[in-house]
Amino acid sequence: MTPSPKTPRPIIIDTDPGQDDAVAILLALAAPEELSILGITAVAGNVPLPLTEKNVRKICELAGRPDIPVYAGCARPMVRRGVTAEHVHGRTGLDGPDLPEPTMALRPGHGVDFLVETLMAAHDASITLCMLGPLTNLGMALVREPAIVNKIRDVVLMGGGWRETGNITPAAEFNIHVDPHAAHNVFESGVPITMMPLDVTHKALTTRQRVDRFKSLGTPVGTAVADLLGFFERFDEGKYGTDGAPLHDPCVIAWLLRPDLFKGRRVAVEIETESERTMGMTVVDWWGVTARPANALVIDQIDADGFFDLLTERLSRFR
Repeated sequence: MTPSPKTPRPIIIDTDPGQDDAVAILLALAAPEELSILGITAVAGNVPLPLTEKNVRKICELAGRPDIPVYAGCARPMVRRGVTAEHVHGRTGLDGPDLPEPTMALRPGHGVDFLVETLMAAHDASITLCMLGPLTNLGMALVREPAIVNKIRDVVLMGGGWRETGNITPAAEFNIHVDPHAAHNVFESGVPITMMPLDVTHKALTTRQRVDRFKSLGTPVGTAVADLLGFFERFDEGKYGTDGAPLHDPCVIAWLLRPDLFKGRRVAVEIETESERTMGMTVVDWWGVTARPANALVIDQIDADGFFDLLTERLSRFR
């Protein structure tokens, strides 16, 4: 008897592109057998919202997928003033290649409305949320309609750190620091969370050999990814003195496709929202020294060669 084909996992991607966000979106688009993308919501983060929503559409068109619903979400954090990272990602957020202006239109409506309405329409907890940027859209959706908690299969996010504590302040990783109050909402909501912190993403470095493999694909996507990463890595190479930069956000999608590439531990995670000195710090109880119940699977190990093999193979599917 022939086994029935596996039903693709329905996902929503929430993102603030960003070169590494772009690679994550491309990886998801290259996995239609495993992932069904219900929509992509943009949020302010690496660059302001008018650029992040445009960048999502640029990447969808690069992949030949203008059919993907794209929504603009929140233009600023829930409580604090916004922070951006043009010093890392460049003026557009996708500096490196010369990608054309998108022709596909944004879908009408707000990204938070799309999240709430799509989740509430689900028959059960079947939808995975892939959070690649600040957690503002999801934090706001949880405030607007707390019942979405029962409709979320899981949240897989890039953010935080515990050994590798911060990349925007000494204590905090960028995505969590930008909107710590939204992050607090998510981590306290009770939804199942898988967290990809700096501790794992700093082990996935875009070495020259790995970037050259993308360029050698000889396709528009391969060339664009090589150019994106060539620009992106210049900042972290100077900052950390490494060969290449941490490729953060694609770890979220790779976890859905190949969880065997990763290892972690279920622990309690709290978000600092009071102290300006440590605002957005992820307090990870790795050794179980408190009585707080575990609320996240925190990943800290990756098979980096296997990860880049997966990326190269999947991106080679674009022609």
